[in-house]
Amino acid sequence: MAVELFSPDGMFQPVPYHHVSVASGTRHVHVAGQIARTADGEPVATGDLAGQLAHALRNTARGLAGAGATFADVVRLRIFVTDWQPEKYADFVAGIEQVAEELELPDALPPLSAIGVDYLFEPDVLVEVEAYAVLA
Repeated sequence: MAVELFSPDGMFQPVPYHHVSVASGTRHVHVAGQIARTADGEPVATGDLAGQLAHALRNTARGLAGAGATFADVVRLRIFVTDWQPEKYADFVAGIEQVAEELELPDALPPLSAIGVDYLFEPDVLVEVEAYAVLA
């Protein structure tokens, strides 16, 4: 495997992701921000953060697969969430849990930043996922 995930002693614990990833390889895969849209551009899970995150992760998996990668190759995730409030954390985690087994998400996830923003793409978009992977 080209990616090693870990959280060194002395870093904030527990978190549902690793603090550090080390990748070796020559092929870098960047998946642009994915949202909850079908291949035809139709909205999915309108008003539902968990449902939108689950679908955005599925779209991210499709992008990774197109390059011959999986979430096991991901060294960094960025997830943008509109109007972030701590009360949304349960729905955020629920979205990940909905697809964890289906997409074979690592447990714990690679380094992840959840970034609150005012607005994304279109008014109904609640979440966007970017991924960076390295292949040997």
